[in-house]
Amino acid sequence: MVKQLLQAQLAEAGIEVGNDLCEHFSLSRAQLFDVVRVSGIRTFSELLTTHGRGRGCDVCRPVAASILASLYQEHVLDGERAALQDTNDHVMANMQKDGTYSVVPRIPGGEVTPEGLIVIGEVAKDFGLYTKITGGQRIDLFGARIEQLPAIWSRLVDAGFESGHAYGKSLRTVKSCVGSTWCRFGVQDSVGLAIALELRYRGLRSPHKIKLGVSGCARECAEARGKDVGVIATDHGWNMYVGGNGGFTPRHAQLFAEDLTTEQLVRAIDRFLMYYVRTADRLQRTAPWVESVEGGIDAIRAVVLDDSLGIAADLDAAMDAHVGGYRDEWAATLEDPEKLRKFASFVNAPDVADPDLAYVPERGQKRPATAEERGVVIGGPTLPVRTAGGPL
Repeated sequence: MVKQLLQAQLAEAGIEVGNDLCEHFSLSRAQLFDVVRVSGIRTFSELLTTHGRGRGCDVCRPVAASILASLYQEHVLDGERAALQDTNDHVMANMQKDGTYSVVPRIPGGEVTPEGLIVIGEVAKDFGLYTKITGGQRIDLFGARIEQLPAIWSRLVDAGFESGHAYGKSLRTVKSCVGSTWCRFGVQDSVGLAIALELRYRGLRSPHKIKLGVSGCARECAEARGKDVGVIATDHGWNMYVGGNGGFTPRHAQLFAEDLTTEQLVRAIDRFLMYYVRTADRLQRTAPWVESVEGGIDAIRAVVLDDSLGIAADLDAAMDAHVGGYRDEWAATLEDPEKLRKFASFVNAPDVADPDLAYVPERGQKRPATAEERGVVIGGPTLPVRTAGGPL
């Protein structure tokens, strides 16, 4: 936000404002994406050598990692890619305030079997994890130490679960109501569509996180119009909304298309998401991206539905390549001893727990202890000094 305010003021003052990604690349994120896509570059080293300078930084390295992951179906920890990832992607888990991690298995559309629930419960119990239902209809397991992550995921993968990508700038969830399957007001199968969409777009790396929602009728129980892409059932098909989000500046999604068939809807979402992935700025959600595109939502609608730029086939092919090349990151990690070596608490004692972790019970579970509960003494602005003649 500070950067946006500064750029706006500079522009108003008549000063030319660049959109360079960082000091190492004289290109915007969208331009860098096109460079990688057209040239076929597959490593950050080659990208830096041919189109950048220096050694990279905490801005351009994760951006390059995201672009490479969006274009090529290769593991984020393969080769030098591991060194490009930020803290969460580097261990494929969300770091919490006490240095432990949260584990979020994917639960497409919020649908889970009793057997699946039992496995999650047993894992949480055996590893002493705090559990919470998330706003995206999943179950979050908190308090996992880094050396525990492979063992936890081994059990979850064996039970049929996969990574929910809660740690990445990628698809998070597709929220749904029960739709026509159970609800007397539902007019379409919202759960079935939500599951299909989540399995289609899982693992899609993007400039920022992406959330979808599917409601089975106009009562909107899945809150689809608060999502990056929202779908609401009608008597004749599906209405599609785009550009909604919560966050610091909540946005209401705008109507994009009406009464689409399921096939038309999926292709429209394919193109919208891939166009966003290719052209949005770093860490830009779909709502501000829609506003930043020249012509706004009407121009995006023309690209997606009318192929105004002649790139529809290319966008379709890119999404098909993503869907066809998807593989669960945690399942692949468990099969690779070299990747598993990264999950150690201490280099010389990989299985030893961090002794500084402390928890207190609350509402039948555990939570991180506060400084007062740990008995931590915080020093003041001055420290007493003892001398031979006594304290000063």
